[in-house]
Amino acid sequence: MTIACLLLIPLAFALSLPLTWLCRGAAHRMGHLDKPGEHKQHARPIPVTGGVAIFWATLAPMLVGLACAWWLPKETWARLLPEAVDHLPYVHEHTALALTLIGALAALHVVGVIDDRKHLGPFGKLVVQLLAAAALAVFFRVRVLEALGPAVSVALAVLWIVAITNAFNFLDNMDGLSAGIATICAAIMLAIALMGAQWFVAATLALLIGAMLGFLVFNFPPASIFMGDGGSLVIGFVLAFCALRLTYVELEPGAVAQARWWAVFTPIVVLAIPLYDLASVTLIRLSQGRSPFRGDTQHFSHRLVRKGLSRRAAVVVIYACTLATGIGGILLGRVPGWAAALVVAQTGAVLVVLALLERKVPAAGNGEL
Repeated sequence: MTIACLLLIPLAFALSLPLTWLCRGAAHRMGHLDKPGEHKQHARPIPVTGGVAIFWATLAPMLVGLACAWWLPKETWARLLPEAVDHLPYVHEHTALALTLIGALAALHVVGVIDDRKHLGPFGKLVVQLLAAAALAVFFRVRVLEALGPAVSVALAVLWIVAITNAFNFLDNMDGLSAGIATICAAIMLAIALMGAQWFVAATLALLIGAMLGFLVFNFPPASIFMGDGGSLVIGFVLAFCALRLTYVELEPGAVAQARWWAVFTPIVVLAIPLYDLASVTLIRLSQGRSPFRGDTQHFSHRLVRKGLSRRAAVVVIYACTLATGIGGILLGRVPGWAAALVVAQTGAVLVVLALLERKVPAAGNGEL
């Protein structure tokens, strides 16, 4: 099953690459372009339809897979993919969850595409995010820290999903940034899913990775197409959902689940950089008396550029930081407490270094930071 899941990456890539090319051409013909102005720093109008390619390259194989799971005879599965036969009952059991996830992503995608064309404002998008997250948390137990009780668990899950969804929406501020970081985070979570034999989550992440890689061919700086909200809301929601569905602790038969309670921090470690950008830019805007949802050039990437990096260098630096913090997440639920503390400390150290480097350089002779 591991190989089958990994093969979904080139499958989604093979769909995303030509779809992105087609979406770029269609956007030029229809005038669906993101024009320079205000906080937008690109020099010429750029198509903003890449999210359509990401959405369909991820969701179409999921729909086909679900249809095949229900309609193909078991004998056919035994010939085509023998390892999958034993997992068919699980797929049938969780079809409602998968369809609800697809419906939630479709709603976010449609709202995002409309917003890319006609600005809807932040609150309409936020309502759709809250409803989509609540549906999964309430009806399908996509939750976190259930020991705290259903109400708290649902509230935390909805808050997490909305936060991560918006984190990747915020990251879509520089060529190649949001899709590249999402690919790194998804690859790390895919490794965790494969080690834990969590095939549904692994397949979803593999499809998302392939879809984003196909899009990045055209989006890596200098970009010839943007994903827009129609893409960023989708990838953020998928990553938030998968982070909650993953099991981060491998337990031997009879082992106690709370033996490695620190595994609950794994998603925070893996997604530390997107959360850092979300938190820092939100605090900056609030301190200025501005709405945190009003776009500007105060994101982590913009601040690095103002420190002297080129835009491409800033993107690569953030990729490296995401990888540096995220890799520890693979081990967090599989190591003893002292080693887990080192992983968390390493993540915190990276964020502290970034925060210090972002501060104003002192004048000559001034010893203050």
